[in-house]
Amino acid sequence: MLMSIATLIRNTTWKCGKIERRVVTYLQRRSQRWGSAQTPVMDIMQHFEVSGKQKSEFLEAMRRLEKRNIIRISWM
Repeated sequence: MLMSIATLIRNTTWKCGKIERRVVTYLQRRSQRWGSAQTPVMDIMQHFEVSGKQKSEFLEAMRRLEKRNIIRISWM
């Protein structure tokens, strides 16, 4: 999952947790600034400076967003 690209599909944070909201907001702002809603997962993790237990919580949040069809994670 670390060598993959996250793509924002829907800009909604309804019933999302704190981490999910931060990820969706990051992808939304990136899309507004540079015109691309696609971002490598490693870049997102470096932006939020996650490590250790936070890393597993972050990856779980990304999986929940994908399950709810808010983002799409595609392999490189």
